Formats: sequence, structure tokens, C-alpha cells
Amino acid sequence: MTTVIFLGTPTFAVPILEGLLAKGYDIKAVVTQPDKKVGRKQVLTASPVKKAALEHGLSVYQPAHLSKSAELETLMAMSPDLIITAAYGQFLPTKFLRAARIAAVNVHGSLLPKYRGGAPIQYALLNGDTQTGITIMEMVKEMDAGDIYSQAALQIMPEDNAGSLFEKLSILGRDLLLDTLPKIITHAIEKQPQDPTGVVFSPNISKAQERITLDLTAEEANNKIRALNPDPGAYLMLNGQRLKIWQAKVADEGTSLPAGSLVSNKNRFALSFAENSVLELLEVQPNGKKRMSIKDFLNGQGKNFVPGEQIVSED
Repeated sequence: MTTVIFLGTPTFAVPILEGLLAKGYDIKAVVTQPDKKVGRKQVLTASPVKKAALEHGLSVYQPAHLSKSAELETLMAMSPDLIITAAYGQFLPTKFLRAARIAAVNVHGSLLPKYRGGAPIQYALLNGDTQTGITIMEMVKEMDAGDIYSQAALQIMPEDNAGSLFEKLSILGRDLLLDTLPKIITHAIEKQPQDPTGVVFSPNISKAQERITLDLTAEEANNKIRALNPDPGAYLMLNGQRLKIWQAKVADEGTSLPAGSLVSNKNRFALSFAENSVLELLEVQPNGKKRMSIKDFLNGQGKNFVPGEQIVSED
């Protein structure tokens, strides 16, 4: 039986772990990020991978920094056939990767070399891409730079956001990994180096990137909303108050109003953006309140604004 150490943290990695188990791979250990405090009440919460691993009775390790941890030597001593990672969230030391008897393999949520880094799915949406996919690649010291074993593409639909793409790519990643692993194990597949001229990076989303600014067109603003839904969410400043936008659509019409102006609040809430474009808000969350439909927002504070006024601020 092929032995595996699996490393992963978010929901994206859970179907991949469970797929390995269903196919009979012997999971010697699961490594995931430490429990963290979440929500307003700061409840200490285990990662989705930890929860899944414990449900299957697997051994779980949670070093804050794997490369400096006591757990590293324990894991290396297991000498697994395969080390498999899927959105783990830490760099892996080279000596650990070399502990794999056959290969150290990563399931990456993009068509490498495009979107190396921690937020490939978000950047595909931010940039308005119509296609993304999964890459099964060899793990090396440099971030997401290893040779490619296999790839599979996925069309991005207009209604997709980061949450729906994570779900689709997780299943695609599971299926592609399970199809590719037997070929890796039997050396029946030839790795292909990445094209260095096509490298694009996708660093983790910063706090500054969460804000919807008026230099964006309506389409660019909508792409940001999709990319940051469900986490952490995109927002704009509406008359000095933070308003999170969870869903929107680009309107068909244009406007001569300056960017940041209210185009209409009659049965809809439409704002002007760069290049005379218009964005209709569909689901919002005022500061300190729950998510709500734009209808509920209009029945509350939304009806108090005057069309033509500039209500989105940059400061």
C-alpha cells in the first residue's frame, strides 16, 4: 500500500484528502495549520482538514512553523512514498520534500506558470479570466516552480465567485490527482518544466485590495467583488461608512455622472464607476449589520440617498 503524508488546511483540500482515502492510500499523517480564532467571538476553530482527518481517525500535526518544529523529524522518519500538499499555507523545507521515497506532489489551483502563489483562484477572478484549472506539480524549494505532471482546465462562468471556484477546482484537483498518481508511482509520466516567460504571481490578498476604489470600471469592481466572496469580502465607503458588497452586476447603460455617484435608487441601487460605467449592487452588508438583499437595503437607509449625488468616498 502506498504511504502518504498529506498537508492541507482549507475546505479546498478536504475532497482531495478524502479521495486519497477512498482509493486506499495509507495516510500516515495529516499536517495542517494550527487552530485559529475566528468570528467576532474569536472562537478557537480547527481547520476543515483537521476536522476531516479526525473524523477518519488520522494522526494530525499542527506546527506553527514546520521547518522549525519538533514534528519535522517525526514526519521525516515516516519515510512516506508520497508527500502530497493542497493549499497547506507554509513553505516546506527541502529536506522534508526529499523524505518522500517516490515524489513530493502539489495540487495547485491554476494553470501554471500563471498564478504562482497563495491566491491563484482570487487573481483569476480579479483579472477577469475566463479559464482557470488545476496543476499537479512536483514540489521544489522555489514557490510553485516545480515541473508539471498534469493539468486540467476549467471555464470560469459569469456567476462564479471565489467560493464556487474553490468548490469546482477542489473536485477537479481530486480527480486529476487520483488519475495522475498511479503514473507517478510507476514512472509512467514525464514531467514538463514550466515556461519561465509565462510566470505570473498571485500573492495573498492584502487589506488594501479589499477596498473598491473609484478608479475601477464597473466590470473591474464586479471582478473584485467576485474574487473576494466569501472571504474576506470587498467593500466601498458609502458616505464615510463601510459597506461590504457581496454580489453585484454590471449595468447595460452608461452614465455621465462622476465616478462614485448614485445613478438610481428606484427599485435598484446603481453607482457610477470609471469610464462612465454603472454597477448595480445586489447584496450588501452595512457596517455592524448582517448581509441583506438590495431590496432590504433600499427599504432602510438606501432610500435616503439622492440620485446624482456623489456618495462613494475615497478617504
